[in-house]
Amino acid sequence: MAAHALTTTELFLAALALIFALPWAVWRLLRTDDWAPLVVVQIVMGIVLGPGLLGQALPDLHRALFTPAVVQSLAGLATWGVTIFVWLAGIELDLRQAWVQRRDSGITAGLALGVPLLLGSAAGLALLALGGGGWAGPAAQPWQFVLGLGMACAVTALPILVLFLDKLGILRQPLGQRVLRYASLDDIAIWAVLALILLDWVRVGRQAVFLLVFAAAAWGFARLMPQLAPRDRWALGLVWLLLCALGADWAGLHYIVGAFLAGVVLDKRWFDEHALDSLRHHVLLVLMPVFFLSTGLRTQWQLGGSTVLLAALLLLAAAVGGKLLGVGLAGRVLGWPKGQALVIGWLLQTKALIMIIFANILLDKRLISADTFTALLLMAVMSTMLTIPQVAPRLARLQALMEKAR
Repeated sequence: MAAHALTTTELFLAALALIFALPWAVWRLLRTDDWAPLVVVQIVMGIVLGPGLLGQALPDLHRALFTPAVVQSLAGLATWGVTIFVWLAGIELDLRQAWVQRRDSGITAGLALGVPLLLGSAAGLALLALGGGGWAGPAAQPWQFVLGLGMACAVTALPILVLFLDKLGILRQPLGQRVLRYASLDDIAIWAVLALILLDWVRVGRQAVFLLVFAAAAWGFARLMPQLAPRDRWALGLVWLLLCALGADWAGLHYIVGAFLAGVVLDKRWFDEHALDSLRHHVLLVLMPVFFLSTGLRTQWQLGGSTVLLAALLLLAAAVGGKLLGVGLAGRVLGWPKGQALVIGWLLQTKALIMIIFANILLDKRLISADTFTALLLMAVMSTMLTIPQVAPRLARLQALMEKAR
């Protein structure tokens, strides 16, 4: 009797089972939560299941499971998941408190973004100079590649930061709220610079049309939403998200830029806070693991594993060192208590998720190569895994000093 050949649906479900089971098993069995929460393990497992590792170790199994049809189905789920996720990140931005504390927020956020941006750009220049054409994408101008890598080093992953602050018990405390405020301002700058990088001068007219229509529609939408019942706000908000994402992609900016803009113009107070938190949690649980696997399937090691790893370490040094240096300078200017700048700096250098989304966009637009994408992914994972081990003891000492000062 001939063996049953698995259908595309069966392969798709088998891939999903692997995506959800493997990271959870590693997370539970190795008890990584103190240094790598489940979301970080999912990112690592996405790399492991990619062509650079599983594809090299078991190429027949990899080809049999991740067929083109399965990969396309996974990519569709991943697109929807990351679109909702970035939309929620935009809604979470609260600029009112940042304006009240504008001197502290402006100086800290500016230095926390600017210094790693400069060091990351220098790392990008070094890769261009030393690595030939293997790092930049085929559509990249040198300035786009350099600025893209610089901004990737400056990114702070706001959703992961929220998870870490909650785990450390300071999410609702003044220190935690300050850190969120700095990260929120940097988020706006990150997406603004990304929009600049993605400007297509051939299609600049189309992009101008999108921005004008978006501004007019956002004005009307902001006046309509408060008039609606809460249930209708969710339904219309999702339609708004999809139209903005579609318009941005049509204009050549990228659908994720549109998703972020769609969230930024929405007032968080229009939605129930518990419902927002619940939706973000369930998107992370149900959809984002598929995005991480789809991301892992794009990793390549064509320049060699050691070369890609060295590039990742160079970018890690620029990202972490730049963030700590920038926040340290802000602490000196603003007269922070001893030890506070290191705690804030280590928290703000958290990279996973938003940086991975950022790198995916650069790869989609062919501004970086698959090897550079892999190096950025490794950098994001390593920087995020450093955070809790570095912050926890410093935070305990800082809190002890504050208790003594009372």
